[in-house]
Amino acid sequence: MRDMLAKRGLTYEQIEASLVRYKSFQEEDMKLLSERELFDWSTKQTYIALGNMMTGAALIGIDSCPIEGFHYDTVNQILSDEGLFDLNEYGVSCMITFGYRNKEIKKKSRKPTEEVIAWIE
Repeated sequence: MRDMLAKRGLTYEQIEASLVRYKSFQEEDMKLLSERELFDWSTKQTYIALGNMMTGAALIGIDSCPIEGFHYDTVNQILSDEGLFDLNEYGVSCMITFGYRNKEIKKKSRKPTEEVIAWIE
């Protein structure tokens, strides 16, 4: 965090004041008191960027698919082994694929709407 603030050209005093504000936001406002809570909140923030990426891709005709439920430890280890990030600092929360759909799409089987939706008036 300190490096990011320094790259913005902030003075030492501005960096220290920013860190105090970030810590207060994290601990007092958001109640992010453990590494797990902070990671879970960060994951939610990731979905904001993910949604924007998917929307942008769709606008230029590229399909996408968000992915959870993969082997997190394996993916994190591969990225670490490739020198892409430090396991002590980062972790993968989700993935996304981009590509072009197959022109010959098979018909999907779906239950009738009446079987899965109950309308309440």
